[in-house]
Amino acid sequence: MTISNNVPGIEDLKLEAELSLQRIWPRVCSIWEQAGHEPADRRAFEERFRNSWPRIFDLAYRLYGTRYDFFYHLEDIARVAAQAWADRPAHLLKTDQARIYDDSWFQSEQMVGGALYVDLFSENLGKLRQSIDYFKKLGVTYLHLMPLFAVRPGNNDGGYAISNYRSVDPRLGTIEDLQLLASELHESGIALALDFVFNHTADDHEWAKQAQAGVREFQQYYYLFEDRTLPDQYEQTLREIFPTESRGNFTWHDGMQRWVWTTFNSFQWDLNYHNPAVFCSMLEEMLFLANMGVDILRLDAVAFIWKQMGTSCENLPEAHILIQAYNAIVHLVCPGMVFKSEAIVAPDDVLTYVSPQECQLSYNPTLMALLWESLATREVKLLNRSLSHRHKIPSGTAWVNYLRCHDDIGWTFDDGDAAAVGINGYDHRQFLNKFYTGQYPESFARGVPFQYNADTGDMRISGTMASLAGLEQAFSRNDDTLKELAVNRILLLHGITLSIGGIPLLYIGEEWGLLNDYDFVQDPAKSSDTRWIHRPKMKWDYLQDLQLPENSNGQGGMVHTNLYNSIRRLIHLRKVAPAFAGQQMELISSGNPHVLGFVRHSAEGRVIVFGNFSEEEQPVSGNVVRTAGLGRFFEELISETTVGTSEEVILGPYQVMWLRRV
Repeated sequence: MTISNNVPGIEDLKLEAELSLQRIWPRVCSIWEQAGHEPADRRAFEERFRNSWPRIFDLAYRLYGTRYDFFYHLEDIARVAAQAWADRPAHLLKTDQARIYDDSWFQSEQMVGGALYVDLFSENLGKLRQSIDYFKKLGVTYLHLMPLFAVRPGNNDGGYAISNYRSVDPRLGTIEDLQLLASELHESGIALALDFVFNHTADDHEWAKQAQAGVREFQQYYYLFEDRTLPDQYEQTLREIFPTESRGNFTWHDGMQRWVWTTFNSFQWDLNYHNPAVFCSMLEEMLFLANMGVDILRLDAVAFIWKQMGTSCENLPEAHILIQAYNAIVHLVCPGMVFKSEAIVAPDDVLTYVSPQECQLSYNPTLMALLWESLATREVKLLNRSLSHRHKIPSGTAWVNYLRCHDDIGWTFDDGDAAAVGINGYDHRQFLNKFYTGQYPESFARGVPFQYNADTGDMRISGTMASLAGLEQAFSRNDDTLKELAVNRILLLHGITLSIGGIPLLYIGEEWGLLNDYDFVQDPAKSSDTRWIHRPKMKWDYLQDLQLPENSNGQGGMVHTNLYNSIRRLIHLRKVAPAFAGQQMELISSGNPHVLGFVRHSAEGRVIVFGNFSEEEQPVSGNVVRTAGLGRFFEELISETTVGTSEEVILGPYQVMWLRRV
């Protein structure tokens, strides 16, 4: 973004940055000189500080340069950064130094993620530490813990209504437990990822309490309005995120006699980043988490963090500048930590958050949605179209490829892509909604609706991976053929995400094929949110069944065990294939509308991937394989068979192949 004509020129800003550095230097030096860190570490930080300051100044100026108190807040940002580095533990400084020299550490083929809710997986952080060997055996090398901080009582949006960023929910443990877990994970070669919910706080956060008490300083932390005049003007261009839970984007608060901006829920108050004090306060919370040992910080709801009248208040330029400013400060203080964006918005908008200067990692919601779309249609034309120009992202970044997560499935494909392959976007979404809620004839899926909006027809889908892929249906019918097809669908999808480029992320429990949990409705705090259907408790008895025969009702034993062993093996195979590192991926025209094909390669190898999205056998020309793989004979890594190219290569129902030249 260029600086507009009504602000000082670039040279003027450079001078102001230099002068501001001269003013603050004695103050920040006094902070880190008391830290007790090694002289070499201090010199390295001082050099980073001087090199980073012009960019930090520029980004802060773009956001707050017109304010009379700009330099006061600028010095406060510098103070917070210096203090955070001074407080940084020595072992994390060593990690920082290593990752400065290996800034592609998260792009390795060794990276495999797992996500979980602590209470649903192991009750508390102490017991979670006892499961580190489980993660190592499965092959997980980064662990994402869903929100675990102190939350408001009752409905808290699955942990996303945070009351205190520095206090763990007492039901899960303490902040010391979290720090100990992070340390033990690092010793086991597992990176830690946590959520940073920075669009809003809970209504019982200390800042919100102060606002409710009439403290003007903290009332300016939020968007408060005495009447509906401004809210009504904003609403003209805003959409509703959770229409069945919270109509509109503003909530009346009786105590303050004010309307509060609440994008997601009435108890989640949006923070006002027009106020630089909010930026600085949230920076302190962010750096506190970094010093707990967090390696990957998931930035929640990045699209919504800046508001401007007359816009959708999503994906605004200032939102990107704000994240870039946080990125620059993190690179200064704790360069061992990276950002992961959560931007469940239009595909073109998702891409805008991905860069080394903004979010080095990003969820890939379009790939997730289109893999399920391809299962429903048995065709890969829309998936191919999207991958052809949406998979590539800047150097130094990586997709996080997932199949299910704690959230719903929204059909976030681009209507232009759909039209290019002869699909009407609106009609196709209605078909997918019916298919994945089991309302479409011959559907194998058992999902449920989430947030149906009768005014727009918009709806999203809840359900575990196994239930959406047909395993629930197969068990209910006790049909061995359907069970096999469902397992094959699951392995096909994992085979794609493990190989297509980026970091594969499992929602822990997928490896066992956990089904929908319909008992969530018995909990009043959860009953109105169907996403809890795909957040089941971990079934630890499955581990005890590893050597047992299949149960008489068909819902245990070999199906779950075989699925676990197969996914674990796929993860292992990924890790011994250097071609799967990084992002570079080349699509192959398989010549078959049901088969996705692509090539992954590096200096150390080349692997061809084919995936059959049909329940029927599908052929691929031997010439296609030979040309793509530059050879006549290939080892199929998953089945450990040899494949020749003199004849057609036949993929079984929902089979995925990883082919490496012999």
